[in-house]
Amino acid sequence: GAAGGGSLFLFGGEYGIFSTMSHGNFILREPEYESFLSILRRLLADASAKVVFLVDKNGTLLASAGDAVGFDTTSLASLAAGNIAATGGLASLIGEKEFSILFHEGERDNMHLSVVAERLILVVVFGRRSSVGLVRLRVRQASTRLTAVMAVALAASDAEPEGIEELTEADIESLFR
Repeated sequence: GAAGGGSLFLFGGEYGIFSTMSHGNFILREPEYESFLSILRRLLADASAKVVFLVDKNGTLLASAGDAVGFDTTSLASLAAGNIAATGGLASLIGEKEFSILFHEGERDNMHLSVVAERLILVVVFGRRSSVGLVRLRVRQASTRLTAVMAVALAASDAEPEGIEELTEADIESLFR
């Protein structure tokens, strides 16, 4: 394609996020992006979380909700993807496909990572005012909704295979004027 793996493009006023994923390419259009944001915002509130991130398995941040100030979101996204990949290696050593849920407990904050629709990683950072059980319950509910939105995004991408290949250098330049 015209773009390297894990690149992020914003087209016009819309969020046309293009990302090379483990199962091929897809273009995330504004309606699906807004749906992702809505689901993340609801999860943030329902789980009493501090911040929620949606990342692809290549480590590209797709969306977030909550107070991301003070977070190096680029590093967080790539390390979350690396964490899932590394534990996938551990899983295969014991005959598992992957560990779809990871939990890291800290002194002040905790992190819950889960694989959604085999392509996305949902990262929830939460403190003492929440609990692992509440986060797991709310993540399970959000994952169902995120999977449905992802199916719509993939169907839309399949319907327009030419997508990003049709962009010319002039089109890309016009985005930065």
